[in-house]
Amino acid sequence: MNNYDVIIAGCGVAGLYGAINLPEDLRILVLSKRESTLCNSSLAQGGIAGVYKSPDDSPENHKKDTFVAGGFENDPAATDILVNEAKIDIDRIIKLGVDFDKTPDGDYHRTLEGGHGMHRIFHHKDATGYEIETTLLDYVRTLKNVEILENTIVCDVKKTSSGFSFLTLCGDEFKVFNCRRTIFATGGIGRVYEFTTNSAIATGDGISIAYEMGAKIKNLSYIQFHPTAFNNRHTRECFLISEAVRGEGAYLKNCHGERFMQNYDKRLELAPRDVVSHSIIFEAGRTGSDNFYLDISHKDPEFIKRRFPMIYKNLLKAGYDMTKDMIPIYPCQHYLMGGINVDTFARTNIDGLYACGECSHTGVHGNNRLASNSLLEALVFSRRAAGDIAQKLREDKKEPEEYPFTVDKNAPVIPSGIRTEIRKIMQHTYFVMPNVKELHAGLERVTEIRNGLLNGGYRIDRDFVEAKSLATVAYIVLSEAWEIASGNVEITKKNTEE
Repeated sequence: MNNYDVIIAGCGVAGLYGAINLPEDLRILVLSKRESTLCNSSLAQGGIAGVYKSPDDSPENHKKDTFVAGGFENDPAATDILVNEAKIDIDRIIKLGVDFDKTPDGDYHRTLEGGHGMHRIFHHKDATGYEIETTLLDYVRTLKNVEILENTIVCDVKKTSSGFSFLTLCGDEFKVFNCRRTIFATGGIGRVYEFTTNSAIATGDGISIAYEMGAKIKNLSYIQFHPTAFNNRHTRECFLISEAVRGEGAYLKNCHGERFMQNYDKRLELAPRDVVSHSIIFEAGRTGSDNFYLDISHKDPEFIKRRFPMIYKNLLKAGYDMTKDMIPIYPCQHYLMGGINVDTFARTNIDGLYACGECSHTGVHGNNRLASNSLLEALVFSRRAAGDIAQKLREDKKEPEEYPFTVDKNAPVIPSGIRTEIRKIMQHTYFVMPNVKELHAGLERVTEIRNGLLNGGYRIDRDFVEAKSLATVAYIVLSEAWEIASGNVEITKKNTEE
C-alpha cells in the first residue's frame, strides 16, 4: 500500500510551506494537480503584507486596515494571529532564500496597495508569488522525507478509522494513497466564472470533496472581484494589473479619459478592492460604457519598467506600452474569502483534516480581502497546521488503512458543455453584485446539473471531477446568495454554516 503520514493536496505556497514545517521523520506526499508551479500562488504579483523590522508600523495598524477592508466581519482571534505572527514567516522565507526587493540603503522596499495605511508590502518586483513559490519548491525538493507527485488529480477522499484514503488519477492511471493526517491546500474557485485571474487548476476540487465528506463550508459567496484585470475581452484567464500599480500612483479613468473615484470614495484609487469594483460598475451605469482604463503614463518610464517588468512585458505583447498608453481594465473574479471552515490551527470539523490557503475559511479576510494578505495567510496557518499535526502524530501511532474504491472505466463520459453552462450562470447571476432577479433560476439549474453529475453513473476522469467541483461550488455560492437575498441569513443548506 502507498502509505504516508501526511498527504498534502496542493503544491502552492500553503502546501509547500506546510511540508517544510512538518518534522523530517514524517513521510509526506504532496499532490500537484498539474505541473508544480501552475497555481494561484505563482500568479500573485503584488507582494506579502506584514510588519517586520518596521519601526513606524505596528501589527495593530495592520489589523485595523484588515478589518476596515473586510467590513469588520473578520474573525478577531485569527486576525490577531495573522498580523502578530507575520514577522515569524517573513523572516523564515527570507532565510529560505526569498529575494525581496531592497532600497539603495539595503533596507527592504515596502510598497503600498489599496486599503493599507502604511507601506508594509514586501515584494519581488511584480512577481512576488512566483518568487516565493519557486523558492519553497526548490527547498522542498531537497527534503528526503517529502515526495511531490505532479499531474495527479484527486478524485475522491474517504475518511477511515485511522486516517484518509485518496483515489487519484495520475496521468491515465488510478492510484490510491493513504495517510494518517491530511492538509487540503487546493486553492480557489476562479474557473467557475467565464473570466478570472486564476490559473487553470482553480476549480474548487478540495472544497467540493470536503463538502461531500461533511466538512463545514462558510461564506463561499464572499468572492472578491479584482477591479483592474486587463480587459482583452477574449481570454478566460485574465491577466492581472497589480494593485501595486495604483499604489505607485496610477489613475483610474472612465470611457471619457476622466478620473472618477472622487465621486465614490475619499480614498480614491487606493480604496479597497470591493469598493473600487463597485465604483466601476456604478460608473459604467452612469456613462453607459464598460470601457475603463488604468493610467500610470505620468510616471517616469524607467521607474515603471523597473518596478513592473512582468506587467510591462505582458502588456507590450498585447499591444500596450504602459509608459505611454492607458491600460484597458475591468473587474474580474480574483479571490475567495470563504471556504472550508477552520480554526486557528487550520483544523476542520473532521478529525485529522486540515485546510490552508485560499480553499480555507480562517475568517481573517472578512467579506473582502485586504491586498497582499493572501500569501501571508497561507504561510501563517499552514505553519500552525504543521505544528498541530506534528503534536497529534506523536500521540497517534496507528498505521493508515486503504478504502476499497471501485472505478468503472467503461462508464459513459459526461456530456459536453456542462462547465461552460455553469460559468455562464455564475457570470450572469453573481458578478460583483448579485443579480437578484436571476439568482433563484440560476440556483435551480445548477442544482439540476449537480444532481445529474452525482447520479448519472459517469466515468471518473478529469472532466468529470472538475465539472462536479464547479457544480458543487456554484450550488453552495448561489444557495448562500439566495438565502441572503431572500432575507434569511441563516443558511440551511446541507453542510453549510452561516
